[in-house]
Amino acid sequence: MNTEEKALSKDPVGHKSLRLWPGIVIVMLQWLIRFVIPLLSSSDKALAIGVFGGILGGLAVVVWWAFFSRAYKDERWLAILLIIIALFAASRLLDKSIATANMGMMFAIYSIPVMSLAFTGWAVASRGFSDRIRRVTMVLTIILAAGVWTLLRTNGMTSHLHHELAWRWAKTQEDRFLSQSENEPLSLPAATKTVASWPGFRGQNRDGIIYGLQIKTDWKASPPVELWRRPIGPGCSSFAVDS
Repeated sequence: MNTEEKALSKDPVGHKSLRLWPGIVIVMLQWLIRFVIPLLSSSDKALAIGVFGGILGGLAVVVWWAFFSRAYKDERWLAILLIIIALFAASRLLDKSIATANMGMMFAIYSIPVMSLAFTGWAVASRGFSDRIRRVTMVLTIILAAGVWTLLRTNGMTSHLHHELAWRWAKTQEDRFLSQSENEPLSLPAATKTVASWPGFRGQNRDGIIYGLQIKTDWKASPPVELWRRPIGPGCSSFAVDS
């Protein structure tokens, strides 16, 4: 066995070209399942499939890179280790709005598909680079894909987990609302008539029902009359009024 054959026997896949097509297919399916399917269907089942599909797609990318990519052995395991470290480090530096959103799962739900796309894109773009440049750009790609989340916050989400992302240092909607309402009077205009008592969340009996009140349903003949109006600011819950 000559010197070249001995070198190849230590890492039989190290000198072959990267097998990229499985990673590309996995990421395409991952993003299709995670983001496109929930857009096409409003069902809870489609949303659940999207969330779990995004996470499982990330696991599939790891399996592809570790066992089927034909990358150098040290490059394969270094990348996986760096991804774990980068995502963990970023999770400790997140804005509270992201760290606590979706019962603490927002970061995983969103960062895994983004990391998968960034890493696979790097593998495709760097396939013709020298080993040193490949590894430097790999490290930078992983750090950027994880670290960008520490610069963001969420201003809220829809029922389909579509978050409104903003820069972490930008004014929140609450900040803007409070700055606009500084000169507004704190007292409410007096209501001309007591309509109903709604002293707490979901009403007096916590059942969402107003008792002892009849509403005229023919609003063309008898339209509802606005008694008072007051901006209440940002929130994700119900408010209570007691006249």
